[in-house]
Amino acid sequence: LRGINIDISPKSDTIINIFDVETEIVKDEITGKEKYVLNLENKIEDVTQALLTMARGSTKSEDVNELTKQIIAEIVAEEYKAKGITSNPESLYTDATGQGQGLMRTKKLMPTISEWYDRLVEKCNENDNETYQYHYDYLVKVMKQFCKKYNGQMAYFDGQSTFDLLEGSKFININISQLEERFARPLAQQILLSWIWEKYVKKNSEDKNKARARRVLVDEAWMLLAYPEAVDFLNTMARRARKRNVSLTVVSQKFQDFYENKNCQAVLTSAETKLFLAQDKSEIDYLREVFKLSEGEADFLITCTRGEGLIKIGYSSAVIAIRPTQREFEFVETNLTKLLEMRKNRGE
Repeated sequence: LRGINIDISPKSDTIINIFDVETEIVKDEITGKEKYVLNLENKIEDVTQALLTMARGSTKSEDVNELTKQIIAEIVAEEYKAKGITSNPESLYTDATGQGQGLMRTKKLMPTISEWYDRLVEKCNENDNETYQYHYDYLVKVMKQFCKKYNGQMAYFDGQSTFDLLEGSKFININISQLEERFARPLAQQILLSWIWEKYVKKNSEDKNKARARRVLVDEAWMLLAYPEAVDFLNTMARRARKRNVSLTVVSQKFQDFYENKNCQAVLTSAETKLFLAQDKSEIDYLREVFKLSEGEADFLITCTRGEGLIKIGYSSAVIAIRPTQREFEFVETNLTKLLEMRKNRGE
């Protein structure tokens, strides 16, 4: 489809740096003119939330609390300060080189998880406050696995980013299917959402006449729900993306997880369009309650066949039948036997 596929896995060379920060275009409330700003405070919070999810780990450790978060946040802020990065957009760049119109600005190298970890170890050794010592020791122990410098098993977010979102690309797919499902994938989803916000959403103008229509799709979104920091960011994306003419599409086969997580209400209420495919009887009551389905709509969803569904836009709803063309099937078919037949028929 003339798109780009990016693999994130222990075997991939692709690195997405969680510390990447970009300027954004905002409209001045007084003059109405657009200007570039650097919201470093929000970025420090985003990085802190990601590192906090890492610290919780697959066990969702209860040892991680507000003191842990405070330690993480302070060191994140110190890392940006050490690079000379402030709320001034110009602080992202080194001095320009060249002459006249040939002036070139070079973007500074961003902090990395390994650099953050080294500062953590240093502060841990210097600490003389018993209240904080346990949390320092815990972080030193569990965060090493995310550092490439120490051959960590989950170090694919450590280092300078090797990939940037290309403006001319029609479709960019970031593939995390090779990551371990219980913890690594939800963590990757959270980090990638934050990175996409920096590199993709923030760059869109707040002026609807200038902004390009963009879409961010999150597949298997139920995996995010295990970690409160990830849910917070998904909610933030749902609320703020529309302002920049970006629509968030959330795809999931496990609606009950959304129903039981009360922190997901912003995601559900922000969705103007809902598409329901065939549902299991065990979940239909949750859908009926949240989306105010009629009895007839609910009955249809537990009896409809493949390709049939219900679409709701605002207060209107309609039954639909999806019939892909043969050409479309070539892109969406996952049955290996049928794929081989298609290739054979094409003489490949």
